Amino acid sequence: MTTPSVHNAKANDLPPTYDPAQVEPAILKQYLDTKAYAASPDAEGEPYAIVIPPPNVTAALHLGHALNNTLQDVLTRYHRMRGFNTLW
Repeated sequence: MTTPSVHNAKANDLPPTYDPAQVEPAILKQYLDTKAYAASPDAEGEPYAIVIPPPNVTAALHLGHALNNTLQDVLTRYHRMRGFNTLW
């Protein structure tokens, strides 16, 4: 069975449940082919990094954790769009 293109799916073509095994391999291949997870200190642009705080010792996740990760993601994407050499 071939994996359908994630970008060409129509609402009526979607299965009733999400099966990561059907979708994720194609997305991972695209990320690896485009080197989306790779960074080089020699790449163009000023380096941009965010220091990630240590993990929560109580192991009780709350909305603050989601906000923290969202802010890190938004700031990294913003700086990447402005030409910084980023990886998060």
